[in-house]
Amino acid sequence: MKVAVVLFNLGGPDSLDAVRPFLFNLFRDPAIITLPGIVRYPLAALISTTRTKTAQANYAIMGGRSPLLPETEAQSAALQAELSARGIEARTFIAMSYWKPFIRDTALEVAAYAPDEIVLLPLYPQFSTTTTGSSLKAWTKAYRGPGRSRTIGCYPTASGVIEAYAEEIRKTFQGAGSPAGVRLLFSAHGLPQQVIDAGDPYEAQIRATAAAIAARLPELPDWQVCFQSRVGRLKWIGPATEDAIQEAARDGVGVLISPIAFVSEHVETLVELDHEYAELAVESGVAPYLRARTPGVGVSFISELGDAVQAALGRTGVAAHGGWQCPPGYAKCACREAAA
Repeated sequence: MKVAVVLFNLGGPDSLDAVRPFLFNLFRDPAIITLPGIVRYPLAALISTTRTKTAQANYAIMGGRSPLLPETEAQSAALQAELSARGIEARTFIAMSYWKPFIRDTALEVAAYAPDEIVLLPLYPQFSTTTTGSSLKAWTKAYRGPGRSRTIGCYPTASGVIEAYAEEIRKTFQGAGSPAGVRLLFSAHGLPQQVIDAGDPYEAQIRATAAAIAARLPELPDWQVCFQSRVGRLKWIGPATEDAIQEAARDGVGVLISPIAFVSEHVETLVELDHEYAELAVESGVAPYLRARTPGVGVSFISELGDAVQAALGRTGVAAHGGWQCPPGYAKCACREAAA
């Protein structure tokens, strides 16, 4: 039996010249800007053009390219080895939304592989229409090959995922000498409030992830959820990470940030958290300012992905992994849509 496991992620520019087309691909996605195409395309062109220089400066800090693909490739190889150790001979594939390897190209590659079974595994623990939802729609449109498919819709409270984040937080906290008076900030990528109000379960899942991690870290009882990366004039879910840092300054406590919506390092962790917010912390008088790493290829995380794939092979359709179920009111949850 040939098994294909498709790992979905955002993607990132592989050179400074790729920054503008990457941004254009991002903002032309109807899941990101929900306007008709006749308006969305020129608006995406305008936004990508005006933001290119700033974005290029950020990627220059990281050596002129995003590390997201190499990090995802390492996770892909680790997961394939994990599945092989379990006796599951699977081949893992990477499908990116906004830069190479694009979902449409990976769909052709998987079709050429001619799998009997396909597991679609977004590398977004928390479901959102803007990430997992968008990726799955693109895959459904692109894939025309053989194989019975099933989807892991989300896994926000899966035990291995929670432990992977907790391990990185402990490592950072203990590495700093376990200082007193530190507030744990769980920072996630933000979304416009109107997306959540339309039934997107992302915020609820983020808060569930944070609560589950905090429960494993009694040494850090002071914790808060916050959201980063706001763009545009719309009202976004909050509080904003920069506001949370300034609040910590007023309260006279240090900060340890864990980027709980991200499973690998990229511009929002290596630049936004490590540079921009670090500078804000210094200016505000926050000390210490600490940042935990993402799960990456941590044993707990890769093992949990292996569990998710193994469990998915025994079913069809779309389902959450790790015991999660969205509360009522989240009509955009992929698992609820599949059940309906």
